[in-house]
Amino acid sequence: MKRIVFRRMLALVPLVWLVATLTFVVVHAAPGSYADTIDNPRLSPETRELIRARYGLDRPPLEQYLSWLGAVATGDLGTSFMYKQPVSAVLARALPPTLLLAGAALFFDLVLGLILAVAAARRPYGWVDRITTVLSLGLYGVPSFWLAGLLILVFSLLLGWFPASHMHSVDAASLSALPRLVDLLRHLFLPALCLGLVGAAGTARYLRATLIDVRSSRFMLAARARGIPESRLLWVHALRPALLPVVTILGLSLPILVSGSVVIETIFSWPGMGQVAYNAARARDIPLILGATLIGTAAVILGNLAADVLYAVVDPRARRPS
Repeated sequence: MKRIVFRRMLALVPLVWLVATLTFVVVHAAPGSYADTIDNPRLSPETRELIRARYGLDRPPLEQYLSWLGAVATGDLGTSFMYKQPVSAVLARALPPTLLLAGAALFFDLVLGLILAVAAARRPYGWVDRITTVLSLGLYGVPSFWLAGLLILVFSLLLGWFPASHMHSVDAASLSALPRLVDLLRHLFLPALCLGLVGAAGTARYLRATLIDVRSSRFMLAARARGIPESRLLWVHALRPALLPVVTILGLSLPILVSGSVVIETIFSWPGMGQVAYNAARARDIPLILGATLIGTAAVILGNLAADVLYAVVDPRARRPS
């Protein structure tokens, strides 16, 4: 266990540096700069050049890179061009909403995936299995932006059950604690469901195959011979060993949700890391883009580490030296 943690922590720094360096090269290779994205017809070319000089954008790319790298080595991610605030403060403000959204999406992923998988594995290749297979494959192949638009159309515009955007209502600050929590959950439901449905489709397919394998094992045959009902066999006896691989999947899903929910957060105007990264890319806010990349890369690596550690905790066989 300690060797796994040590190796992953050693790989964290060079991998984060490599991804951030590639991002820096790509951003600087693209035409234009932050000064060109300012939509103000009154700005003269001379004023835009002064803005470039103010933010150091007129310096050679290598000099900008070395300056940024030296600042990051001291823990300084720079100052956002758009927000005129330290990048660390902007990301710290955006991270909690993203973690909340990712956690709710993982909840939908696991619960819906379990229900679909157990329903399909109860009678393999039966009509329920065929329906869940088509449903799972359909959800897995649906683009997230299309699914988000469909959910907004049905549950927000037609039925009016849930808000279509933002994290709170306009008057949420004047509400008491419980109504404010309900307001937050209503805003959270649609984006979390949209992210969770796609993940639930993959979880259901993977867990179904594992459950079918476990159903034919010897301890399951012995339990079935003792007259234990099939539903109890699946939910109690088969589910625990079948969940071991799913632990790894969920451990890898959380950092991907944290760093990769750009489309959903933008569509639902959710004030998280995804929307911040999208706005930074549009404005060519280089310090903010690089800061978000660093956080996203570190989250993926730490998620891999957490998945390995959690799997070793759940399954003692994984702790044996190879």
